[in-house]
Amino acid sequence: MILWARVLTYLGIAGGVVGLSLVHAARNDYDYAGSSRFGFSLAFITLLSLSAYGLGLPDLVGTRRRALFAALQATLAAALGVSLLQLFLGDKLLPRFVVLGSPLILVPWLAFCSGIASRGTRKAAERARIFVVATEENSKALAEDLEREPERPARIAGSVEPHAVAHDGTLANRVRATRATLLVLDRSALLDEDIVSQAAVLHEAGLRTRTLVTFYEEWLGKLPISELERASLMFDIGELHRARYWRIKRLIDVLVAVCGLILLGLLFPLIYIGNAVSGNRKVLYRQLRVGKNGHKFWIYKLRTMPTNPDAEVNYWTTLEDPRISPFGRMLRRSHLDELPQVVNILKGELSLIGPRPEQPHYVQTLTEVLPYYTLRYLVTPGLTGWAQVKFGYAGTDADALEKLQYDFYYLSNQGLRLDLLIAGRTIRNIVALRGR
Repeated sequence: MILWARVLTYLGIAGGVVGLSLVHAARNDYDYAGSSRFGFSLAFITLLSLSAYGLGLPDLVGTRRRALFAALQATLAAALGVSLLQLFLGDKLLPRFVVLGSPLILVPWLAFCSGIASRGTRKAAERARIFVVATEENSKALAEDLEREPERPARIAGSVEPHAVAHDGTLANRVRATRATLLVLDRSALLDEDIVSQAAVLHEAGLRTRTLVTFYEEWLGKLPISELERASLMFDIGELHRARYWRIKRLIDVLVAVCGLILLGLLFPLIYIGNAVSGNRKVLYRQLRVGKNGHKFWIYKLRTMPTNPDAEVNYWTTLEDPRISPFGRMLRRSHLDELPQVVNILKGELSLIGPRPEQPHYVQTLTEVLPYYTLRYLVTPGLTGWAQVKFGYAGTDADALEKLQYDFYYLSNQGLRLDLLIAGRTIRNIVALRGR
């Protein structure tokens, strides 16, 4: 149902704009398909689709009220965007009948599609009723992770610690009592032969069974540090073990970086003025980061702080960091402050997709406190990455540990399909102004 909700969302957007355009063409006696308005209507459809996707429609908004609000935001933002473009070009690219009529049609439609997606999510969660045999700490962490944005919906129907079911044969009865459809075992449960034997009986009876690591990977898109051993991290990495993938990835990097360099040139005068008003004499700054195989390089950014951010600091940037200027905050929320890093991509120091590079003093500290942290530097760091779109920015060592688990997932699943998914979710974050 979730897939159908997504398809109906974008078909509805396209149908609404084209339908209104055809009605306007019939009333004013002109050929819609043969006019310049046809091309501009396609651009409007794209803008509406990006706005809807950026605001989490149809499957990430939750309640009906939030769906209506997100639909209203998406349609009004797209209408405002095309209106500003028409004002800038001094020409009516699309009739007001189409621009202003689209929100009236699409808001209820988008809310309807969101309702379908919500029902699909609830049904999917019901199909994945999990019974967890794990330590209290692991069960609690799993419940918290499922409350966020899992890759696949699921809910915990019941849980028990391994010592409570070891050698008493009650696991099957406990699982059946909760009507669970999936059994999950953590490492401590797997070390007990009696629990494994009881789980095997349930598996032979048709119950799906997963280790905690496998469940995290399939449902949550991460690899839990608490369950990992060094041997479990000896997986193939796309950049290192698949030459064709690396060549294609590098070609995409260069093409996107060239387009980004052109965009940076077009926006630079406006950014220069905005920085000057904020009291920044310089527009760009550079910062030392650690790249592939521990190689250090200078990363380029747009300046967002009137103070001296080039100096080494021993604390993380916070959400409401007082050093960030008002104009700088806008650059961060739109991710435009990262745009100069297209130069790093062209130089091969950075890729479009990959684990984010950190400053050397952070790397030194995190290497000492986080297990297997250096594995993330086996590949080229990225402008955006799986940890960025799943978790966001790290503000503490605990946040860095959380992001590392997503980085491990990316390393074990690195490929064009996952890279495209990350690129799409990055666009969603940009449209929704979720930068910091």
